[in-house]
Amino acid sequence: MKKIVCSILFALFCGVACATPAMVTRIVDGDTFKATVLLADGIEIMSVSVRLRNVDTPELHGECDYEIARAEKAKQRLAELIPVGSVIEITNVKNDKYPGRIDANVFDEQNRDVGLILIRENLGRPYSGGKRQSWCD
Repeated sequence: MKKIVCSILFALFCGVACATPAMVTRIVDGDTFKATVLLADGIEIMSVSVRLRNVDTPELHGECDYEIARAEKAKQRLAELIPVGSVIEITNVKNDKYPGRIDANVFDEQNRDVGLILIRENLGRPYSGGKRQSWCD
């Protein structure tokens, strides 16, 4: 329940347009990480689960060896782009379909769009919701 309240509060504080700093605390997989979100007036929302908006990466518990291997590479690359301890910017924040998680565009310390980098490097693909395509074709 606490995570849901934090997600709702964060969405209310930030809305769609603002860029909000967040400190990366853990890389979960190729398109999800945990962060402490740093709001105005020194308010911190800890342990927010953030999913990269409009990107799908393979799953670590995938359906085939190829998917699992690609998932490890995507996770490793995300960790290189936004290492634990780095302060990044998140924008276009919305609640995710899973309670306690938000979706956001994520920009690294060099102001590069992390999701687009993963897509360009063939570690992820564009995703707009709905049923995900298989990585095991």
